[in-house]
Amino acid sequence: MPTSQADTAAVLRDERAGRWAPWWVLAYVALWPLPGIAETVLGLGAIYAAVRMVIRRLQRRPHLLSPAAWALTSILFLGYWLPQAFSAFDAIDPSASWTKAAAGLRYLPFMWLVAIAVATPERRRLTLGGLAVITGAWTLDALVQAVAGTSPWFWSLEQLKLAISGRALCPADEAALADRLSGVLGPCNLKFGQVLASLSPFLLLPLARRFGAAGWLLAAAALGSVLLLAGSRASWITFALVLAYSGMRQFGWKRLALLAMVGVLGAGVLVASVPQLRERVLRTTMAWEGDETGVDQALSGRARIWSAAACMIEAHPINGVGARGFRDAYPACVAGEGTAVWGAEPALHAHQIVLEILAETGVLGLLLWLAAVAQAWRAWRFAPTAARERVRPAMLALAVTVFPLNTHLAFYSAFWGGLTVLLAALFAGSLLARDADDSPRAMETGR
Repeated sequence: MPTSQADTAAVLRDERAGRWAPWWVLAYVALWPLPGIAETVLGLGAIYAAVRMVIRRLQRRPHLLSPAAWALTSILFLGYWLPQAFSAFDAIDPSASWTKAAAGLRYLPFMWLVAIAVATPERRRLTLGGLAVITGAWTLDALVQAVAGTSPWFWSLEQLKLAISGRALCPADEAALADRLSGVLGPCNLKFGQVLASLSPFLLLPLARRFGAAGWLLAAAALGSVLLLAGSRASWITFALVLAYSGMRQFGWKRLALLAMVGVLGAGVLVASVPQLRERVLRTTMAWEGDETGVDQALSGRARIWSAAACMIEAHPINGVGARGFRDAYPACVAGEGTAVWGAEPALHAHQIVLEILAETGVLGLLLWLAAVAQAWRAWRFAPTAARERVRPAMLALAVTVFPLNTHLAFYSAFWGGLTVLLAALFAGSLLARDADDSPRAMETGR
């Protein structure tokens, strides 16, 4: 029997060895409403995965990842982490940048853990099915909040926190400032729209595959309603990309165009009936006024932030101002410009992935990111058909999350960085898993 076939059989027989991985990944995602605890789960999972892989190698037991999956996962990690390390040498705040780079090392074994969670058909069904359940539950929870005014999920967590520590997850005065649907993350962490939009392929694609057009329409309507009420324009673009890709495959462009018109009409009715949503749409239309002030108001002050990012790129073109150093370099780039739309506090990040990478890690960082993207594209291009089909939800989620023609959260922050490397590892692990229906030759080509 060829070595590759023997390895494949060994991995499939050793299914139980990695049964812990899916539960760890799902626990991390389910705990996102509690960021501190979620980070702890990520760190402990990374340590556990690293120890397990080393022990198995020393014992000469079958590996939990195929060589190709291990290599691609590691390459994607390096494309994310190396820019941080190189940017720290002459960063605005070297101590903070080196600390950030050192902390980022935890993502490598964590990405191995995630890839292990989707390395076999059984574990992949559990992991992706669990992500679909979490996404669906969060969507239903947000719909309840839209009707009742409170997220049952977040309310339950808040009551638990009050019972344990006597302190609320979100103080009442801060909660009163929330101007959109906050979902399970709560009114003090208004990232729910972007998070749900990035996770939407894990719900939309499986429902479409199992229930056809009816499943796609039901999921699209529920997710779309929640995302409109969540009020994040970045999430609207992200979800529009998900709908365009999945809708084309499900209906073809003609029927999808008709559905899009119906969807626009439905969105218009929702906008007209929700004052906060109507105000957000009206603010967006200010960009058509043509003057700099109108554009900045429409972009919620991002025009100034992007101008500051350009200033940083010009001053530090090679390796940037340091990962997460945007806030430190920002004041010097906007000196004398007056108070911003959001107030006097400095902007924390560039709100745009390309500008963030260039400003914080320079041209060198952008080249490293592009090299990782090229390797991911090459793996996708040469993968067998069965591999492409099973990786499609993760591929779509990753692609729309890093789509460059959009605004973004900070990719080098703990929360959004963790979400990004999670999606990257799901992509690599699913695409290059050693399944029984993948031929050895196809696996070798996909490597």
